[in-house]
Parts: sequence; structure tokens; C-alpha cells
Amino acid sequence: MKIRIIPVFLLLLYSASHAAVVDTVSIPSRAMGRSFKCVVIKPDNYHSSLGKFRDKSYPVVYLLHGYGGWYSNWVTRIPELVKYADKYQFIIVCPEGKNSWYIDSPVDTNMKFETYVGVEVPAWIDKHYNTIKDRTGRAITGNSMGGHGGLYLGYRQSGTFGACGSMSGGVYLRPFPKNWQLMKRLGDTISKAENWEKYSVINVVEKYPKDSIAIIIDCGTDDFFFDVNNMLHTKMEKLKIPHEYIERPGQHNWDYWKNAIQYHFLFFSNYFEKGAKMKK
Repeated sequence: MKIRIIPVFLLLLYSASHAAVVDTVSIPSRAMGRSFKCVVIKPDNYHSSLGKFRDKSYPVVYLLHGYGGWYSNWVTRIPELVKYADKYQFIIVCPEGKNSWYIDSPVDTNMKFETYVGVEVPAWIDKHYNTIKDRTGRAITGNSMGGHGGLYLGYRQSGTFGACGSMSGGVYLRPFPKNWQLMKRLGDTISKAENWEKYSVINVVEKYPKDSIAIIIDCGTDDFFFDVNNMLHTKMEKLKIPHEYIERPGQHNWDYWKNAIQYHFLFFSNYFEKGAKMKK
């Protein structure tokens, strides 16, 4: 287990009374035959010497980056994540997703990020950290490409995640054939046309998981993905799929996501609390 501590955010932003720690770990992928870095943010009492905390298991929120981003993108842009880990008492995991759209590409066998982020990373995190080791203790969300990944993996890996979300997500890929290396992941839009529908969240939601899943979708009205998010919301309403949908003024940028992440964390915290009460 390789862990490198990144204390700079803590030193700059918080007093000694906050003991949250940001780790950078290397998580292997058997599916792709290599390892990728990942940020893990532990809440303040994770390493507490107090006996009452030693055996505590924490829920985990998996937070996915967007196209052109990387594993430390979120904590670099929004160092307040450390504060939120303390406030809500959950672990935040930010895995590497490359420019994969978080799918197992049907045309590029070197890109298997559904398997990696949806299966291999949670298994590794559960092995190395004190986590709640079932779906009621796991949620996944992200921004832009990561928003697509949050919903896509939330549905496709519903046995792993009990809650999922999307911030400004690219939830329907077909309208953007020339953007974001999508053709490298899905193939061309003629001979591989079925891939563009099959791997889009807007169609994936038709197969609602057997076990219920808590869903939050968030997008700014000035975002270039607003129309497809509104289409998704309308479709889910027609299919009577329970979800929380938020639209408000905002563009496709970090100012919007800095605000949006607070809604998602509150939503997931409430979900985790509900699950904990049901187990008592």
C-alpha cells in the first residue's frame, strides 16, 4: 500500500484542530494491467486515538473528474473537500479516469474504466480503509464527463453503489460526435452507431436497478449540457424513476461545481444516515 501524505491543503486552510488527511495512493487495475493514482480524503477522527473511533466504519463518496481532468483535480480546485469530509464524516475518493468516459470501451481494449472505477477501486478501498462494505455505504458522483460516469456506474454497478449523482454531466453522447475523443471510445457514428446509444446515460436509465438507488442530477441553465440533462430529467419522470433534479443559473465551470458539490454531499449524507438508521 503506497500512500503519500499531501498536507499542504490542511496547512493553508485549517487549524491544528482539524486532523483530516489527504492521501495519494496507487491502485492497480488487473483489467488494464497497470496502476493509477487516486486521492483519498479521510475525516478528522479517522486516526483518532480515542477508543470509540478505532472500530468505526465510514461511508465513502466516489468523486469523479471531468474530461481533461485527473485524480487530484477536485481537491486542487476545491480544497474545501477536506472540510466536507470532516463535516459529514465520510471518506472521499477521487480516482483516475483518464478521458475514458468511465466505460469499458467497445473499440479500445486498453480503456476499461467501468471495471476499474466501478469494481476494482471500491474493492481496493474497502481492503485498505475502514469503510462500510456494502452499497448502503457508497455513493458516486462527478462533474461533466464524471457526471456521466457517476450515473452510468451508479446504474451499471448498482450492486456496489446505493446512491449516485451528476453535476453538469454529459448524459447523452450522440449530439457531440466530434468532441472529447468520443469516437476513440465509441467508434464512428455510422458503423458503430449503436454504441452511441448503448453507452449514454439517457438510455442506460431505462434499465432501473432491481434494488432502489438514490439519484441526484444537477446542471446550470447556461451549460452546454443543459438540454441533454433536461431531456434526461423528463425521460426519468415519464419512466417514474425517483430522482432529485436541480437546475439553476450557472455555466460549465468550477464556480458552478464548487456550489453544486455541497448539494450532492448533503444528499449523500442524508442517504447514509437513512441507511444507518435502517440497520439499527
